[in-house]
Amino acid sequence: MLRKAVNHLRRVDPVMAGVIQAVGPCRFKTRAELTHFEAVARSIIYQQLSGKAAATIYGRFEALFEGERPQPAALVALGDASLRGAGISRQKMGYLRDLAERAHAGAIPIDTLHELGDDEIIGHLTSVKGVGVWTAQMFLMFKLGRADVLPDLDLGIRKGIQQAYRLRKLPDPKRVQAIGAKWAPYRTIASWYLWRSIDGDAA
Repeated sequence: MLRKAVNHLRRVDPVMAGVIQAVGPCRFKTRAELTHFEAVARSIIYQQLSGKAAATIYGRFEALFEGERPQPAALVALGDASLRGAGISRQKMGYLRDLAERAHAGAIPIDTLHELGDDEIIGHLTSVKGVGVWTAQMFLMFKLGRADVLPDLDLGIRKGIQQAYRLRKLPDPKRVQAIGAKWAPYRTIASWYLWRSIDGDAA
């Protein structure tokens, strides 16, 4: 898929071809090692934290499950003191509990999300407190490997487009979608290149 995507992007957009040339080979990869539940929980924990601090807290969070993988039912049963001890803020604790309770009750089909379309997945995930469209898009891209996602609210994407297209100001989401329309059906790979072009990183 990667080679086909890169060839397509080069062919349809000379500006993107320049970005690809500057960045080099595509090393996009998914987080296959995480379950769907773990991937969303990790995204919540990582919000607004540096990568190193978030990784430390997520490691402590995983340790609360005593060698087992984090599961909705086990998280529902965990006391607040345990989560606080792992360094999780009160606000994020609420988000994680809402995710776990919805998944445990079957309100979100967490284990079969990959069987749904992109918009359905975004709808389910954004029903969870603290999970917005951007977080849902990161799940689509980096957990499920969906090839045609363009996070038009993402600052790194907007900066990457501004730089590559030499725009005077940051493009708004509508402009991002207009510029990115030609990249379909490989807008995920275009996004990866835009992040790398400004030395940014994704979730």
